[in-house]
Amino acid sequence: MTKTSAGNFFEDFRLGQTLRHSTPRTMTGGDFSVYTGLFGPRFAVQSSSAFAKAIGYPGWPLDDLLVFHVVFGKTVPDVSLNAVANLGYAGMQFLAPVFAGDTLSATSEVIGLKENSNKRTGIVYVRTRGVKQDGSAVLEYVRWVMVRKCDEAAAAPADHVPRLPTAVEPRLLGGACPPIDVNAYDFALSGSPHRFADYAVGERIDHFDGITVEEAEHMTATRLYQNTARIHFDGFSAAQSRFGKRLIYGGHVISLARAISFNGLANAFHIAAINGGRHVAPLFAGGTVFAWSEVLAVSELPGRSDVGALRLRTVATRDKPCADFPYKNGEEYDPAVLLDLDYWVLMPR
Repeated sequence: MTKTSAGNFFEDFRLGQTLRHSTPRTMTGGDFSVYTGLFGPRFAVQSSSAFAKAIGYPGWPLDDLLVFHVVFGKTVPDVSLNAVANLGYAGMQFLAPVFAGDTLSATSEVIGLKENSNKRTGIVYVRTRGVKQDGSAVLEYVRWVMVRKCDEAAAAPADHVPRLPTAVEPRLLGGACPPIDVNAYDFALSGSPHRFADYAVGERIDHFDGITVEEAEHMTATRLYQNTARIHFDGFSAAQSRFGKRLIYGGHVISLARAISFNGLANAFHIAAINGGRHVAPLFAGGTVFAWSEVLAVSELPGRSDVGALRLRTVATRDKPCADFPYKNGEEYDPAVLLDLDYWVLMPR
């Protein structure tokens, strides 16, 4: 058969290879309505056109993570259709706001390859860039994913593990947030009186709320993003995997943790960058996600008196409330930890 594709396997990738992903996607307010129904985010800037325009946005920006998921979804048929697991992210920058009517497309460059010792799988590193219809960039990030080999005897591509940044520099964080009018920012409507100056390095916040994941929700989400990874929605194929059932898309956990973080970080209205992230353990339908956050750093932004940046670590857990801030026991993660996410958010000053 030559008209269909089984996706790329590890031995199909080459260093420096450029992948131009198919199916540009025009975003609508309906996309965000479905996204809200799936995750329940309550950040005022992305929930209210009137609120966004009052503080200086030209329109109602779409949720940052919705933009990420759609760009990510474009890459799946070429990068991770045959993945065992998505492993992590680095150097993710949100470069411009996205509004209803904008069309998103994506390309990826293969920047690293490493065959695993079992000779059945390998790690593929890609740098992905999401752009609008005019070619301007809205998102750029590196991710790495474990991909199966089709032929275990096939020669593996040459090994190369790229050096990745540990964090995005604060001077690079303001691009996707226009100057805002803090005097017009209504802290009653936003849900919290707490501003940038109210947070301190080392502070830990238990976000309290838990959300149970249903099978239909994560399958709807992957379809919303046009994410074709079989492990998420093809129960027949998933039954043959080492998990024996469908795996919740890791980005689903990120969006749940972000929505839960509203309780304690309601004015962290914009994710400016993701420094790094690790999907520590899989999640399956029926699990309940909880989350807590720690302030790792606070930073003023050059030339900006309206917003400041908080560097956060948000940890998501499965079936374990976070009053005691579960994280690691020595070098090992607590068995309940699902996600360890290091990222920058912007808050009004």
